[in-house]
Amino acid sequence: MTEEKKKYSKYTHRVIFLFTFLLLSGLDAAAQETKAAEADSIAVPAKQIVIRKISMSGNKRTRDFIVMREVPFREGDTLGTEQLGKQLELARQQIMNTLLFVDVNVYISDLYGNIADIKIDLKERWYFFPLPYFKLVDRNFNQWWVDQHRSLERVNYGIKFIQNNVTGRNDNLDVWLITGYTQQVTLRYDMPFFDRKLKSGFNVGFIYGTQKEVNYGTGNNKQLFYKQNDVARRNLRFDFTYSYRPDVKQRHYFRVSYNKQEVADTVLKINPLYFPEGKSAFEYVDFSYQYKYYKIDYIPYPSKGFMLETNLYKRGLTKATDLWQASARAVYAHPITRNSFLHLEGMAMVKLPFNHYYYNERMIGYGFFQMRGLEYNVVDGVAGGVFKTAVHKQLLYFVLRNPFPSKTHDKIPFRIFLKVYGDLGYGYNSRPDISNTLNNRLLRTGGIGIDVVSIYDFVFKIEYSFNQLGRNGLYLQSRNDF
Repeated sequence: MTEEKKKYSKYTHRVIFLFTFLLLSGLDAAAQETKAAEADSIAVPAKQIVIRKISMSGNKRTRDFIVMREVPFREGDTLGTEQLGKQLELARQQIMNTLLFVDVNVYISDLYGNIADIKIDLKERWYFFPLPYFKLVDRNFNQWWVDQHRSLERVNYGIKFIQNNVTGRNDNLDVWLITGYTQQVTLRYDMPFFDRKLKSGFNVGFIYGTQKEVNYGTGNNKQLFYKQNDVARRNLRFDFTYSYRPDVKQRHYFRVSYNKQEVADTVLKINPLYFPEGKSAFEYVDFSYQYKYYKIDYIPYPSKGFMLETNLYKRGLTKATDLWQASARAVYAHPITRNSFLHLEGMAMVKLPFNHYYYNERMIGYGFFQMRGLEYNVVDGVAGGVFKTAVHKQLLYFVLRNPFPSKTHDKIPFRIFLKVYGDLGYGYNSRPDISNTLNNRLLRTGGIGIDVVSIYDFVFKIEYSFNQLGRNGLYLQSRNDF
């Protein structure tokens, strides 16, 4: 056995041991909680509660009907005491998932016999952000720090004007003025509901951008770049999306867009298969349908429930631009104990036809299609999948007082989780490059990490991962919708 394999085996055994320990200790604690609950329970008839009144406070901008759309009960409804408790928690979760509030509390404010009044206390987010923009263009922090040597030339900066909840209907207006690595202007308006039944909405956007560097190919499972003093790539896009949301759990999106992309002639000399037919300009119309299903406690960091996202994409109206792409992503989170949960996530994608243009082949390493422990690598392909599993245990929960006076942001909560994880992935390429050794083989990674979760959907991840290449290391990840 080689030294590299011994090292990989050592880390594998350690992680498997820790993963098993956390899981078994969680299951044991869950069993103890169940026994205690059964011992304390007394079989009594469920009391029926009639909801007389529902009131809310704290929504200075947000319209009442936008909040009430997320509430699963109405005035006059009759519910059992146990059912009402579950419905109150469901209402809180669904209102939080609108991403309009930093805090939500739904409770019985008054009880007269079996007649109840329900109160919804809300703390609205800040909705207007004239924010400085600073973002790395690389796929993750580690790739920028190590592969790109922390180059400030690979940074986008500028200013973005974000006005959320413009009219109180959860509609958003974005104006982004970006320079640096990419020169970009973005205008976008999103109106989730424009009809009386609060089911139909639309989104319209415009993007124009230029850059002096182009990712023209992949070698040794890493992105290859070409850079010049003049503009190496231009991108223009108009899009319109119609959305339909029949209930609080389901969402449908139908989008059409016009796209025009141009690259420098040198890019085609380096990679003749970058665009179809060896052309430097690529102009097309595309169509997509997306379906989302959310039955989950908190979308940015789910600890209970199920969510599903599926996409069907059709690009182009001619043979040269033709591409069909189908993809799906599912997340399942199941509590083990009060402070721990199991997290499972699966993703799959297929692209047809297998025409081998580089522009069509992005697979593992882009967007949500990530494997922890392969942050430095990408895997091109026309079909593939990733399965991710983890056990999370909350270590700390604390609240910091805001040192600056604020009625809505007086408290800033933090949750800190320990996790152990393992990922599997596969990317199929019918025309594999001999230098890209991760194609057409089962990929395995794993590790241990710490997650920090706070307001504005902020999630910061510190992860120590290992992979089958024997390249182990510390990785930093973050996301927030602030």
